[in-house]
Amino acid sequence: MVQVGDVVPDIEVSALVDNETKKVKLSDYHGKWVVLIFYPEDFSYICPTELKEASARYSEFQKLWAEVLSVSTNTVYSHQSWRAQDPEIGKIPYPMLADPEGKFCKAFNSYISKEGVSLRSTFIVDPDGVIQALEVNSNSIGRNIDETLRKLKAAIYVRDHPGALCPASWEPGMRTLKADKGAANKPKMS
Repeated sequence: MVQVGDVVPDIEVSALVDNETKKVKLSDYHGKWVVLIFYPEDFSYICPTELKEASARYSEFQKLWAEVLSVSTNTVYSHQSWRAQDPEIGKIPYPMLADPEGKFCKAFNSYISKEGVSLRSTFIVDPDGVIQALEVNSNSIGRNIDETLRKLKAAIYVRDHPGALCPASWEPGMRTLKADKGAANKPKMS
C-alpha cells in the first residue's frame, strides 16, 4: 500500500493521449509534478464533473509544471467512446489512463475488487516520483479541484523552502510556519 513519502510504482498502462492510444508509465513524467486523479468509471454521474473541472483548470496545473493524469479501470476504447459522446469530455487535454486489469489501481490501493473499479482518489507526486499528498473519497463524494491545486502549490512551496510549514488553508503569499527545533517543535511564523 503506497503512502505519503513513498516512491510511486512505475507500471506501464495504455492511455488515451490527444485521441491516440499510447503506452505510458509514471517515469515518463520524471522531473515534473504529477496529479493522479483516480475515478470509478466512464459514463457515470460524478466522474465527468471532476474531469471537466480538472480540464478547465489544466492550464493552471501546467503553469506549476504539473501533469494531470486521470485513471479508471475502463479501456481506452471506452475513453474514446465517452469523448465522442460528450463534447466537454472530448476536450480533455490530459492523458486518460486505461487500467482494465486494475494493476495500476491496485498498486495505489484504490481498487475495489468486488466492483472492479477504483475509489475516487487523488495523489500528488513530486518531480522525484515521491508521493507528497493523497486523498481518498467515497465514490459518492466528488473531489474539489481547487483544493487539489492548493495542495499542489503548498507541496511545491515546502519543496522549494526546506523547513517551511504551510498552515491550514494556506495559499501562496500567506505567512508560513517554521518549526523551532529547540522548543519541542513549537512553530514560529515566518
